[in-house]
Amino acid sequence: MGLIHIELFTTLDLVGQAPGGPDEDPVGFPYGGWQAPLIDQVTGAQILAAYEDTDALLLGRRTYDIFAAYWPHQKGGPDNAIAELFNRVPKYVASRGTPELPWAGSTQLGPDLPAAVRELRDRHEHVKVVGSLDLVQTLLRDKLFDQLDLWVHPITLGVGKKVFDEGAVPTNLTLLQPPAAGPQGTVFLRYGLADGTPATGDMSAPDRGLGHDS
Repeated sequence: MGLIHIELFTTLDLVGQAPGGPDEDPVGFPYGGWQAPLIDQVTGAQILAAYEDTDALLLGRRTYDIFAAYWPHQKGGPDNAIAELFNRVPKYVASRGTPELPWAGSTQLGPDLPAAVRELRDRHEHVKVVGSLDLVQTLLRDKLFDQLDLWVHPITLGVGKKVFDEGAVPTNLTLLQPPAAGPQGTVFLRYGLADGTPATGDMSAPDRGLGHDS
């Protein structure tokens, strides 16, 4: 069975909106492109490595439109490796409407997202979800993912769509590899979905060694 990987860029206050450029979300969000000044060679190499085994993309409608207008025209450019990959693999779009899908290899998913995700797992080994914050909320809420990659950038914005917004539910995650920081201060975190829900406890219990002095 294949895996669903969520790939997200976020600020310290977990804003994941429009990291790539001001035209991604030009209305009502003043910080489009906040990621661009913070990209360095280490982070760039981490992103390339994260996409290496991709054999399908799962995208929300808005992210699909942005990608479809950009990546088909980037062949031979500085981002050629990702352009070739994204243009080659199948693209699956989660949308309630009837969008036009001009990008070669694109397919709209059916209305039953859990069933569609199961079909993608049967068909592909590594399905990557990039951006697509509205879709991500559904995947988080229904635990329809296997791995969550976060690049946490050393800024706060105070406004914008959050990575964990209305879709978050109590969920256990496992850190799959040590955190890795780039020279600009961006930290790469890779988590896997774990069984169960978060436990609770008492930090003042004697066996914790954190009890208050009498």
